[in-house]
Amino acid sequence: MAAANAPIAMKEVLTLPSIGISPQFITFTNVTMESEKYICVRETAPQNSVVIIDMNMPMQPLRRPITADSALMNPNSRILALKAQLPGTTQDHLQIFNIELKAKIKSHQMPEQVVFWKWISPKLLGLVTQTSVYHWSIEGESEPVKMFERTANLANNQIINYKCDPSEKWLVLIGIAPGAPERPQLVKGNMQLFSVDQQRSQALEAHAASFAQFKVPGNENPSILISFATKSFNAGQITSKLHVIELGAQPGKSSFSKKQADLFFPPDFQDDFPVAMQISHKYALIYVITKLGLLFVYDLETATAVYRNRISPDPIFLTSEASAVGGFYAINRRGQVLLATVNEATIVPFVSGQLNNLELAVNLAKRGNLPGAENLVVQRFQELFAQTKYKEAAELAAESPQGILRTPDTVAKFQSVPVQAGQTAPLLQYFSILLTWGKLNAFESLELSRLVVNQNKKNLLENWLAEDKLECSEELGDLVKTVDNDLALKIYIKARATPKVVAAFAERREFDKILIYSKQVGYTPDYLFLLQTILRTDPQGAVNFALMMSQMEGGCPVDYNTITDLFLQRNLIREATAFLLDVLKPNLPEHAFLQTKVLEINLVTFPNVADAILANGMFSHYDRPRIAQLCEKAGLYVRALQHYSELPDIKRVIVNTHAIEPQSLVEFFGTLSREWALECMKDLLLVNLRGNLQIIVQVAKEYCEQLGVDSCIKIFEQFKSYEGLYFFLGSYLSSSEDPDIHFKYIEAAAKTGQIKEVERVTRESNFYDAEKTKNFLMEAKLPDARPLINVCDRFGFVPDLTHYLYTNNMLRYIEGYVQKVNPGNAPLVVGQLLDDECPEDFIKGLILSVRSLLPVEPLVEECEKRNRLRLLTQFLEHLVSEGSQDVHVHNALGKIIIDSNNNPEHFLTTNPYYDSRVVGKYCEKRDPTLAVVAYRRGQCDDELINVTNKNSLFKLQARYVVERMDGDLWEKVLNPENEYRRQLIDQVVSTALPESKSPEQVSAAVKAFMTADLPHELIELLEKIVLQNSAFSGNFNLQNLLILTAIKADPSRVMDYITRLDNFDGPAVGEVAVEAQLYEEAFAIFKKFNLNVQAVNVLLDNIRSIDRAVEFAFRVEEDAVWSQVAKAQLREGLVSDAIESFIRADDATQFLDVIRASEDADVYPDLVRYLLMVRQKVKEPKVDGELIYAYAKIDRLGEIEEFILIPNVANLQNVGDRLFDEALYEAAKIIFAFISNWAKLAVTLVRLKQFQGAVDAARKANSAKTWKEVCFACVDAEEFRLAQICGLNIIIQVDDLEEVSEYYQNRGCFNELISLMESGLGLERAHMGIFTELGVLYARYRPEKLMEHIKLFSTRLNIPKLIRACDEQQHWKELTYLYIQYDEFDNAATTVMNHSPESWDHMQFKDIIVKVASVELYYKAVHFYLQEHPDLINDMLNVLALRVDHTRVVDIMRKAGHLRIVKPYMVAVQSNNVSAVNEALNEIYVEEEDYDRLRESIDLHDNFDQIGLAQKIEKHELLEMRRVAAYIYKKAGRWKQSIALSKKDNHYKDAMETASQSGERELAEELLVYFIEQGKKECFASCLFVCYDLLRADVVLELAWIHNMIDFAFPYLLQFIREYTGKVDELIKDKIEAQKEVKAKEQEEKEVIAQQNMYAQLLPLALPAPPMPGMGGGFAPPPPPMGGMGMPPSMPPFGMPPMGSY
Repeated sequence: MAAANAPIAMKEVLTLPSIGISPQFITFTNVTMESEKYICVRETAPQNSVVIIDMNMPMQPLRRPITADSALMNPNSRILALKAQLPGTTQDHLQIFNIELKAKIKSHQMPEQVVFWKWISPKLLGLVTQTSVYHWSIEGESEPVKMFERTANLANNQIINYKCDPSEKWLVLIGIAPGAPERPQLVKGNMQLFSVDQQRSQALEAHAASFAQFKVPGNENPSILISFATKSFNAGQITSKLHVIELGAQPGKSSFSKKQADLFFPPDFQDDFPVAMQISHKYALIYVITKLGLLFVYDLETATAVYRNRISPDPIFLTSEASAVGGFYAINRRGQVLLATVNEATIVPFVSGQLNNLELAVNLAKRGNLPGAENLVVQRFQELFAQTKYKEAAELAAESPQGILRTPDTVAKFQSVPVQAGQTAPLLQYFSILLTWGKLNAFESLELSRLVVNQNKKNLLENWLAEDKLECSEELGDLVKTVDNDLALKIYIKARATPKVVAAFAERREFDKILIYSKQVGYTPDYLFLLQTILRTDPQGAVNFALMMSQMEGGCPVDYNTITDLFLQRNLIREATAFLLDVLKPNLPEHAFLQTKVLEINLVTFPNVADAILANGMFSHYDRPRIAQLCEKAGLYVRALQHYSELPDIKRVIVNTHAIEPQSLVEFFGTLSREWALECMKDLLLVNLRGNLQIIVQVAKEYCEQLGVDSCIKIFEQFKSYEGLYFFLGSYLSSSEDPDIHFKYIEAAAKTGQIKEVERVTRESNFYDAEKTKNFLMEAKLPDARPLINVCDRFGFVPDLTHYLYTNNMLRYIEGYVQKVNPGNAPLVVGQLLDDECPEDFIKGLILSVRSLLPVEPLVEECEKRNRLRLLTQFLEHLVSEGSQDVHVHNALGKIIIDSNNNPEHFLTTNPYYDSRVVGKYCEKRDPTLAVVAYRRGQCDDELINVTNKNSLFKLQARYVVERMDGDLWEKVLNPENEYRRQLIDQVVSTALPESKSPEQVSAAVKAFMTADLPHELIELLEKIVLQNSAFSGNFNLQNLLILTAIKADPSRVMDYITRLDNFDGPAVGEVAVEAQLYEEAFAIFKKFNLNVQAVNVLLDNIRSIDRAVEFAFRVEEDAVWSQVAKAQLREGLVSDAIESFIRADDATQFLDVIRASEDADVYPDLVRYLLMVRQKVKEPKVDGELIYAYAKIDRLGEIEEFILIPNVANLQNVGDRLFDEALYEAAKIIFAFISNWAKLAVTLVRLKQFQGAVDAARKANSAKTWKEVCFACVDAEEFRLAQICGLNIIIQVDDLEEVSEYYQNRGCFNELISLMESGLGLERAHMGIFTELGVLYARYRPEKLMEHIKLFSTRLNIPKLIRACDEQQHWKELTYLYIQYDEFDNAATTVMNHSPESWDHMQFKDIIVKVASVELYYKAVHFYLQEHPDLINDMLNVLALRVDHTRVVDIMRKAGHLRIVKPYMVAVQSNNVSAVNEALNEIYVEEEDYDRLRESIDLHDNFDQIGLAQKIEKHELLEMRRVAAYIYKKAGRWKQSIALSKKDNHYKDAMETASQSGERELAEELLVYFIEQGKKECFASCLFVCYDLLRADVVLELAWIHNMIDFAFPYLLQFIREYTGKVDELIKDKIEAQKEVKAKEQEEKEVIAQQNMYAQLLPLALPAPPMPGMGGGFAPPPPPMGGMGMPPSMPPFGMPPMGSY
């Protein structure tokens, strides 16, 4: 069957490799497809990732780097579920992510491994473990819920599917397992069906299953069905069945009867089995898909087989339902994503025609609304109607596919049925069923509504409309409008009857809805009329309506100005304003006129409204000068100012300050330019300085930045308004940093008497010029000195202030300043008073009045500077007596005591409050020892060092440094750049440290010497401390330090110190000695402290004397020492000695190194001894394995056999592999035989040339790789019998077949290979590859058997491969046969034509050539037959007659010069009326002078060059040929040429007929003249009748009378008279009848008028008027008979009519 006519259409939607998916990941475990929306692929290389393919855009896959064991996309949404096994456990971690939101939804850790999982619904995941099945919802926080436990029949099964029914009440789990032992290749399927309600399971045999819902007649609830397919092997028989069963049948309801059907598998697919089942709910079809790509289609209701075909050459492993199209998706191993859909155009004809199942065809058409069953449905409907089964007929009409019976004729049929008493009318039954079934169409809705309206059951209509059961139409709305306007409006809206909807809204006065509806449906009503209508009754509603119109898309349908005029005509100012304000909101330039208009009308009528509009600022394009004038007239001066643009206008209006709000005026100034604003300000001040000063000040404040502060100041200064200047600058001062402005403000405030403001500004401002302000205030001599005090205090003019106050006798302000304002500046005041020679009593009193508030340090400095320090003695003693601890107080007191030499040492040592650095500095020039005392007390290191260095007080310095114990101080004094370092070190060594009894001081000193890198000085110091029996002689740290220092500075002393000292850290010092390469000293230290291992390591690693180490080991006899010696010997390559030492040390830890070294040195006997010792201590596979290997190397095979029999932990497999790799085959044989590794044993026996044993071992191994190795070895050894045994086990595997064949062929074993393949044909698992490979071998080596083989096994061959082989070996006959079998007819035809001697067969070629696809091959075949088989060319062309271009064939034959050969073919195809064929045949007929056939050809086939043929034969010597030429001219309309040719050959009959058919009167009359001239009277008489219609009677009479031939013309005249007499009679008859009709019509009109006139009977009867011709009252006499003979008005077209009787 052609694919286009197949009931199921297959389409390749996508190939996974084309979007970058590697073929290795196209497997059941890596690819998932949970629905028709997404495919999910899990990749593990080159990196772990998950690829998500959206089927709506498959060429744009989403690849994310995700590591998981499995990934599933949600069936509906972009939600991804991931599963991964936790490392080191059998637990699985489950996660669910929302890809769009990039968020995790849920996660859970399963306690057991999930072996299979699947989305069973968009919200539910099914999880299958080894023992149980769980459901996990993605909603909420719930964990997986256990549903049921797996039954025993699913144990050790691979789970391949899990499904649930739509209600989630029935669950099915499907698994597969290896087949029965007698047929293992047939996989076994198992199924577990579980009922959630009953909590029961049932175990069944099935490979695939699926749920469906089906509505059984008589049951309103749908039934749950399960369909499952099984294929089993029992008692040597294979049974394949499909079952459909109802689950949970409802008691008392109609149930679904169980169905079953056979699954027929072709012979080549006996081991195939179902892998998936999908049910199309759209068409109620079951799709069963098998692993090898077979598709079975069954009807769900009847389980009837519909279709079977192979849809994929590659195995299918995954399917998914395609619910939208009623098909399914399938993915095969090649990565093809196939979509199977129902071919809606062909499935019903296929079922009815091919399957001859009319009932199923009708059911399919009804269920799926499919075409193809129209005739059957109509026929059945008519039968039911004829049988008065109206209900069944109504149901059939309702279910009819594509609504073919839902027509007015059907409704009329039901209307025509009479209603029986007591029964429901058939029409109502029909409508009731339609309503139950679905929605009525427009005609049905109208008819049903008419019935309901007539019965006044409006509520039924409302219910049906609410349920969307009726199709709305304008006619239905008109019908319903008679009973309910609201319901009619709803119908009109649904029916989109726009004019009716608008009319209804208008009637209801819902005008706003008109606009909304018109916009929705794109209708344009008469908006102006609607607006006028609303204005009459509802002005506000009109505004709303107009606004809605203005908001319509595409603009307002009515001009805004027109709408405004409508409002204004009715004096609706407010409404017009409201409308314009709303529509003019966009403030567009084109609305300038309307903006002006709305402002004008309101300025005239409602100025406050206009003011509000202008205040809103919504317009900017109106006529501003016009509006300005109107505003000025209306008294809106602010608006006038805003709109005037000329300065004189502005000056005229602005002076009206009495009517202008000040704030508005101020804001207006902000709109003016700087120059205009200044001019206006001057005018206002000129007009009324006092009254307008406040406004000007406010303007200056607001716009000082724009106007310029200087300009504003100048205006005020110009009018000498210090008050204005004061107020203006007061507001600007806080934001200004201009010193001049601040000064002017101070000056204005002072001049206006604002002393407090002057005081405030001088106190708070930071920007005025202090010098200038100070001078101004001093000159002003204000009575209050506080402003001057502020300036001088803040800016450092205290001496000037003091001098000013003192000279002006303002001592009270001096006391107030010092005591209250700034006591901190009292020292400056005191200093200035001392300079002004103020009395000391006033100064002392001033100082004492401040007391503790007075800063002592500057006061002391001021007095000390003037040498008046003693002045402060009383003040300082007073502070001390009050308990002052101020350092400056005590510093000053100390200085006084030192100057007075009043026991200064006591003060310096006892006073805790003075500053040592200050006082010490004061003492340095007076007494350095006092300075040292002060510095020591304050730990002033730098000062003390400097003063002692300067005065050579090194002993005091050394004692201080030792006591100080400060690292930084030590670093400073021991710095090499210190020129006094040596003197200090001498004093430290000789005096300071020997005097010290503090370990901390000694430690600090030693550390300092070490830090300063003074090793020799340190040794000198330590020897003095440690070796001279001081208090620190036995100190552990000092002894360590002495030795370590010696190691670093003087190694020659180290051995002496080691001998003399005992209390030091031996291990640490020994390691330091090793690092310093003092190996003998280190060895001595380790020996002294009995550290034997460290000692022997020094001998081995540093001194490198193995002999001394061995000697030392013998002396100490410690295992650890022997271990170190053994390791060193091993490193030096003394393997045997090292093994001996390891044995002495009883050390098994280094066995890996020993094994490696022993193998390198080939000392396997010693290694055996060592490994036996090691084996007693550790149980390591490596040890036991190496022991076996060592036995094998020294050929002690017996020990190997004994060893492997005793308990051991050797990895015998690895050991055997190693022995095999190193060609120790005998030992390897023992190992492999012991561990039953038959594959390796077989290979080993091959190496030992023991082929029979190798075959036996390979048989036990049963591995393809093993079989190949043994087979190839047997071939190489020419053991062909054994090789064939092995080969038969290899060639059943498709992948290995080619390798075996190549191996045989490469070694020239052709016959043996053929024998092997022939033996393989009888194998139970023989596959296509064996048959194909044998065919290739026959083609190469046994061509005589090739054809027989091809014919026997054509269905089991890989034909393309065999085609290539036959082509290579030039077996053309066989190649042709193969091309035919493979439906490659083009190649078959080409092969036959190219190699005809071997492959041509006429009958076969005819069958081939009609099936080729290339048109060119048809013509190539024509050439071929023309050259090689011209006798059969017509037979071949007859076959191709419907396919070839006949013109091209004729051209080919014409060019070849053999046109006559194909004459039979051309005769056969001439019915097609092809020009080339017609001309060729005519040419042949002319040459053959076959005029009868020529005339027949011309009559039947007119597509040729007629004139050319006529010209060719008009001079032919044969008369009949010339007649044919005349005939051709006649057919071509060349009448004169035809007549001339006929007259020339005296064929007068032909000439007359031609003239008659031409219809030309001149030709007929010329022919009459010709006959007269030739004296052919009989011809003249005949021509009159033949050309009767063309000849004029007067011409005929004239010619006959002139040439005396009246007798020959008389019959013509009689006929002519009879014809015209009859025509005149007919005309008279028609006229009489017309008169009767006119009279009857007039009579009827009179009767109507008489009936309408009620008073006509009262009038007297009038006398009848005389009858008029043609009117009532009698008939006019008939006209007299026509006298004479006239010509009739028309004549028949051709020929003479029959003669009338007289």
